[in-house]
Amino acid sequence: MAGNQLGKSWAGAFECAIHLTGKYPDWWEGKRFKKPVIGWAAGETGEVVRDTIQRLLLGRVEPWGTGAIPQADVISADSALGTPGLKGVIKVRHVSGGESQLTLKSYNQGREKFQGETLDFCWFDEEPPIDIFTEGLTRTNTTQGPIWMTFTPLKGMSDVVVRFLMEENPDRSVTQMTIEDAEHYSPEQREKIIASYPKHEREARTKGVPIMGSGRVYPIPEEEITIAPCPIPPHWARIVGMDLGWDHPTTAVWLAWDKDTDTIYVTDAYRKSETVPAMHAATIKAKGGWMPVAWPSDAGSHGRDGATPLVEQYRGHGLKMLKDRAQFDDGGVSVEAGLMEILERMETGRFKVFAHLNEWWEEFRIYHRKDGKIVKERDDLMDATRYAVMMKREARTKPAPHKPINVNTSWVE
Repeated sequence: MAGNQLGKSWAGAFECAIHLTGKYPDWWEGKRFKKPVIGWAAGETGEVVRDTIQRLLLGRVEPWGTGAIPQADVISADSALGTPGLKGVIKVRHVSGGESQLTLKSYNQGREKFQGETLDFCWFDEEPPIDIFTEGLTRTNTTQGPIWMTFTPLKGMSDVVVRFLMEENPDRSVTQMTIEDAEHYSPEQREKIIASYPKHEREARTKGVPIMGSGRVYPIPEEEITIAPCPIPPHWARIVGMDLGWDHPTTAVWLAWDKDTDTIYVTDAYRKSETVPAMHAATIKAKGGWMPVAWPSDAGSHGRDGATPLVEQYRGHGLKMLKDRAQFDDGGVSVEAGLMEILERMETGRFKVFAHLNEWWEEFRIYHRKDGKIVKERDDLMDATRYAVMMKREARTKPAPHKPINVNTSWVE
């Protein structure tokens, strides 16, 4: 999932070619087929498939062999009906001695044209409708072969995007690529390309961030809040925000508060699922066990059968959990108030995030509303950030090495 003209389709074409030929690079860690394969490659329309997938695999014009599939391995390329210049079936020589076969298809043929076949792999170039995606997935059930997509998420939080970004599954993964990763552009070219797009499309077309429009919780360009990692001055106050879970991740976000400029910096982030409190606590303590920790209200509740509340468990493991749940000075716990404070800080240059915090940025990019309500999926780091901001008044500076940490009534020892 990447911006336009960054190399995603090129990468997809070369994966397709190595499966068809069986000529895997030594560094390849993905699926390997030891026999000829049957695959599909599909795009929006016949014209688009001809001009992208076919061009990248075979080359622009005959004789074929200037694309990802070596010329010596192209056995034949039969013409398809209906679209001038489009090939329907490409036969490729496999290193085992047999022939692989790739069929080129288009989404506008409809779901019915994606039924019936048994495939070793399927490549979707640009996002398919969910019914066609599901049919492609079904074609590989028997072989357990891979499906991959290369696309710019201009359709926003579609059913396909939600499946990958919101529904965690060990058999799925998402690789995002931004224009900053595309080293074939110079910094000056990147700036020119970014400026050429309408503002509402820039993040999708240059960073591969799904278009959300008014649905985004923080409709702020990333570059306005991004900062390179830097040392934290000792006089800046520090605090950690935690969101606690099991199936959904336990997360922690480290904040540094420059009170002189009233600017908050997100300096570190942690996210891990299905791990016991002792392990989370050890990780957080290793990054600064003296820091106070803000936590949500449900962490103070007793578990099933009267189990010890999570906040007490973390205290038992040595974290400086604040005495009270995350709340404002007046005792309020409004989610919207917390979001608006962060948004206002972003808009006024008083909220910055270290650039290397990939997991934090992943959540930021998809943090959105549906029908006016926050979508409660993959938002755990966002919640932890809000808790810490709500409790920033309890942030503390790092004690001198020769001094013990003062016992403060804001937390429980």
